[in-house]
Amino acid sequence: MSQQTRGVPTVAQVALIGLFVTALATAQLTASKVLAFELPVGLPITGAQLALPGAALAYAITFLASDCYTELYGRRAAQIVVNVGFVLNFVVLALVWSTIAAPAAPSSVDPGAFETALGSSTNIVLGSLLAYVVSQNWDVIVFHRIRDYTGSEMLWLRNIASTASSQAIDTVIFVSIAFAVAPAVLGVGAVLPLDLVLSLMVGQYLLKLAIAVLDTPIVYAIVSFVRSREGHVTEEAHAA
Repeated sequence: MSQQTRGVPTVAQVALIGLFVTALATAQLTASKVLAFELPVGLPITGAQLALPGAALAYAITFLASDCYTELYGRRAAQIVVNVGFVLNFVVLALVWSTIAAPAAPSSVDPGAFETALGSSTNIVLGSLLAYVVSQNWDVIVFHRIRDYTGSEMLWLRNIASTASSQAIDTVIFVSIAFAVAPAVLGVGAVLPLDLVLSLMVGQYLLKLAIAVLDTPIVYAIVSFVRSREGHVTEEAHAA
């Protein structure tokens, strides 16, 4: 009887869930900073500067972890992780906001600076949560649907196609809600000019798409490593 049959998670399962949650919490805390990278050549819409939210890299890692988890342990297990992760977003926010609200000692770092650095504004939170729950579930569904047609072959196609499409959904929802819709409708945050909103979308998506392509060998390495040690577990997960 395998570890998974007995209800005991494997080391790989715990590690991938840990990576997913760590990257997710990091993305939530770094989403409000807008990054800017100078490019050697100008691109359409973005020009010579690539602007993107600070959470882009951390959030891209969540897709790497979820794709590995889906490939190894199946759609149902992956969707549980994704949706539990959605709830944990609120735990992170509650812990951060309660710490901000608590009185500061004289020896503390400046409370205002602390709130500015860690207190995500309402527009960022709304955009982040909505983008997360839609794009991550889409990623798992598309990944598994392609696997239904390809079997255990063509992992590269599942990884790139599911991540590329879900990252596009995530980017459009997050940037439009956080920097346009929520500020305009709810009056929270600043409404950014359309050209900057489009630049943020393109910049964020280009980085995520590059990561989706470049992380494919990493996905193969992780899946191969885990299967060499837990092959019976992963086979049972897809047979269930």
